[in-house]
Amino acid sequence: MPNTAANKRVHVAVGVIRNPLGDILIARRANEAHQGGLWEFPGGKVDAGEGVCEALARELNEELGIYIELASCRSLIEINHDYSDKTVFLDVWLVTKFSGEAVGREGQPLRWVSPKSLSDYVFPAANVAIVEAIQCAETV
Repeated sequence: MPNTAANKRVHVAVGVIRNPLGDILIARRANEAHQGGLWEFPGGKVDAGEGVCEALARELNEELGIYIELASCRSLIEINHDYSDKTVFLDVWLVTKFSGEAVGREGQPLRWVSPKSLSDYVFPAANVAIVEAIQCAETV
């Protein structure tokens, strides 16, 4: 569905968090949430006046209890996706250096998975391009 004035646009900072073994962290959305029960890459809304990297650092600390090294983050992909009720702009960053141990602070299940096994999980439609970008980078 095309973006209309009725659709809300949401800017989301997303982290593709890679551990030293090369695995990627994914989280399962709460059943009652938008796209509930599906797997996603952690992150959250960018607040007004907030930079995307600052938002990512804040969200990952709030959701997972980790501290990311901003200097090590690099942009991976940008995605605009229209759902029937909202349009999301996913600003996706690769995170390779962080401290702390990731824990689902909001009760969300977490999994560290290999890039090739990401295809075994069901993600929201907007996240499919992220999975493809990760898997494509693995073959380079």
